[in-house]
Amino acid sequence: MWDYSEKVKDHFFNPRNAGEIKEPDGVGEVGSLACGDALKFMFKLDQHKRIKEAKFQTFGCGSAIASASALTEMVIGKTLEEADKITNRDIATYLGGLPEEKMHCSVMGREALESAIAHYRGIDIKKQLEGEIVCKCFGITDKEIERVLKENNLSTVADVTHYTKAGGGCEKCHSDIEEIILRIKGEVRKEPLEKKIPPKRPLTNIQRMKLIEETIDREIRPALQTDGGDIELVDIEGSKVIVTLRGTCTACPSSDFTLKGFAQNKLREFVADDIEVVVRS
Repeated sequence: MWDYSEKVKDHFFNPRNAGEIKEPDGVGEVGSLACGDALKFMFKLDQHKRIKEAKFQTFGCGSAIASASALTEMVIGKTLEEADKITNRDIATYLGGLPEEKMHCSVMGREALESAIAHYRGIDIKKQLEGEIVCKCFGITDKEIERVLKENNLSTVADVTHYTKAGGGCEKCHSDIEEIILRIKGEVRKEPLEKKIPPKRPLTNIQRMKLIEETIDREIRPALQTDGGDIELVDIEGSKVIVTLRGTCTACPSSDFTLKGFAQNKLREFVADDIEVVVRS
C-alpha cells in the first residue's frame, strides 16, 4: 500500500469545504463516474474579486478527496489570476507529497480549478483541450497527455499513467502514449510496438466463460487496482455476470457507477453485447 503523508490522511478523514455553493461564480467538472474519479469544484468571489468561498464534491479515492480539500484551502483569499497559477505539483507539495501512483488526483484538482475559472470568464476550456482519444479505458486524449508531459517533465509510459491514469487499464494504448512521448522529446521510435486486438468470434458456453474471466483479468482488474480496489467473479447466469468488489472499492460511493459504466462496457466490447453486470456485496 502507498505511503501517505499525515496531511493527506488529515484531509481525507477531515475534508475541508466539502459540499455545494448556491449560485457559484465559477464551476468546473472533470473526470467521469464511469472511470471511477470525478470532481466538481465551485467558488464564489467577494466584492474585491477574491475567492471568498470554495467547495468541492468528488467521487474517488482518498488522494482525490485530499487533493480537492487542499485545493479549496489554497485558493481562498486569492484573486483568479493568483489561483490560476496553482499547478498540480503545488497541490501535491501542499499535502506533503503524494505517491507517484496518485499524482493523477492532483492533476484532476488543477483541471477542475482551471475549468471553474474558465467558466467564470466565459471560456469553453473543453473545446481548447479537444483531441483524439488515446486511452479508451479512461477517456484521456492526446492533448491531455501532451500537456501533462510538458508541465511535469515526464518521460515514461508509467509516468503518464501515474499522472493521468491513461494506460492503466487494458494497456493497449501504451504504444500510442510512447509515440506522444517520443514526439514531445523530438525522437522517433526505431521499432513499432505490436498492438493487442481483442478477438470477436462465436463462442461456446465454456469459451464465453473463459473470455469473461480473461477480460476481467486483462481489461477491468488493472484499472480498479490502480486505486487499491479489485473485482472478483462470483458467477455467470446466462447474460448476467455476477461480481463482488474488493479493497477500497467496497467503501467507494461510486462503485455501482464504475461497474455499470466501465466493467459492463468492457465485457460488452470484448465478449458479447447482451452482458449485464450485477454487483453482490
